[in-house]
Amino acid sequence: MTLDKALQILIGNRDDDKAEKILHFLSDKLWELYNTDVMDKVKMADGGLKWNLNMPNAKENIEYNQTVIMPQVNFDILNNVELELVDVKGLDEDNHGLKLTVAPDGKSFVITGTPSLESFRKDGAVAESTFELTLVYKFCGGIEMPENMPTLEHKVPFVINQDPRKLWRNLPVDWENMPEPKYKNDDTQVEYVKVEALADGTPQKDIVAASKRGRSHAQEGKPRDDYFRMEHMDNGWYIMAVADGAGSAKYSRQGSKIACDESVSYCMSKLGQSRAFEDAIEIYSHLHDITEEDARKIVGNHIYNIVGKAAFDAHKAIQTEASLTKQPIKYYATTLLLAICKKFSFGWFVASFWVGDGAICLYDKNAHTAKILGVPDEGEYAGQTRFLTMSEIFKDATPLYQRLRFNIVDDFTALFLMSDGVSDPKFETDANLNNPDKWDALWDDLKENGVELTDDNEASKDQLLEWLDFWSPGNHDDRTIAILYEEEDNNLAEKNAAENQTSEKEPEEQQNE
Repeated sequence: MTLDKALQILIGNRDDDKAEKILHFLSDKLWELYNTDVMDKVKMADGGLKWNLNMPNAKENIEYNQTVIMPQVNFDILNNVELELVDVKGLDEDNHGLKLTVAPDGKSFVITGTPSLESFRKDGAVAESTFELTLVYKFCGGIEMPENMPTLEHKVPFVINQDPRKLWRNLPVDWENMPEPKYKNDDTQVEYVKVEALADGTPQKDIVAASKRGRSHAQEGKPRDDYFRMEHMDNGWYIMAVADGAGSAKYSRQGSKIACDESVSYCMSKLGQSRAFEDAIEIYSHLHDITEEDARKIVGNHIYNIVGKAAFDAHKAIQTEASLTKQPIKYYATTLLLAICKKFSFGWFVASFWVGDGAICLYDKNAHTAKILGVPDEGEYAGQTRFLTMSEIFKDATPLYQRLRFNIVDDFTALFLMSDGVSDPKFETDANLNNPDKWDALWDDLKENGVELTDDNEASKDQLLEWLDFWSPGNHDDRTIAILYEEEDNNLAEKNAAENQTSEKEPEEQQNE
């Protein structure tokens, strides 16, 4: 059948005006039916889209770059039709640190930038992490789309995982409503002890220390329980103490303070008149007219009467405080790391007492040695330790002598005392404490992260405090570290490790005082 014949059948003998109206009417109806059919198929195709978009969670403060591919249209419903992305909304650089860019062909978009949630933490608010992306798209190609074909939208969640450091609150201690005795202290403690150079200009070792309230304490508005004290005497003796109050003990912050103050004060009183002690050290270093066993015993007696009794004096002082407040002594539970040292013509003499966890280490970078001056205590159960307040520590001379050490070395890079808030994240296991590589890593960590261990650098105390804010998942206790150090001489030739070996000297057992 020809087109003319079809038109003749359709319009018959009607005049041209009526025939045109009939054709327009039929055209409109046909297009309406066509558009309805297309729209129905579009709805079917849209409903059949599989929005399995590859959008891994972003991490706050970590660069993000992800290309997201749009889904494919089912050709069984709409043949040769494609989905074209028109726009993406929901993220912006000002608020989220991320930029959304649609590809020119509309088949994908890219999320780029360094995520940040700081703009959502205003006025102390907790930042949201899940945001809604709106994808604006349309169908095109293959068939004639209706002129009034609307753009479509699909919403998908996008997650920015918060920086875990930002999840911790820093609540102040409510000292006003703290029951008596308050034992008020600060959230931080820093100190730098400058030791003047010798007359010939030779620099001397300085001491720097810092203590910071842990995140777990700040989260609950609890006080810092760590404490330290350090002194340098005119006669050349250095004295250092670090104590970690037990988190479960009600007044451990005062126990740690008493432990440091009393033990250091006791050592100062004894070392102020240390001629006999120094003579014994001299004899031991040269072994003139005396056996090594006798020399060890003489030195051991002095260490027992100075360092050992300093620890016992601290124990008694805490006991007295507990009696005055009518509280159990266990409420004042604390560890104690105590060290004394002095430079002699033959080298450095170092003696120590250690109860509890944490670490004391005599570290020599040039010789690549790390001498641990004691053994970390382990309690009956995992995570427990022993404390200065426990009576069995001082029940007789034997357990006390086991906690005393002394060493004579030519020189050293640093003498470290630290609470487990530092030793646990930096060393992880007690075995690692004996690994010089780990101490090299700590030394480098300090220097690479802004702690300038240089001569007469008083700013190092604040640098060390800032360093204590390092992030370590699962390690959020109070952190305290004290370092006796001398600036490295990079022009010094590497020392032979064999010439710098340290020898641990354990005093012979003495009778209980």
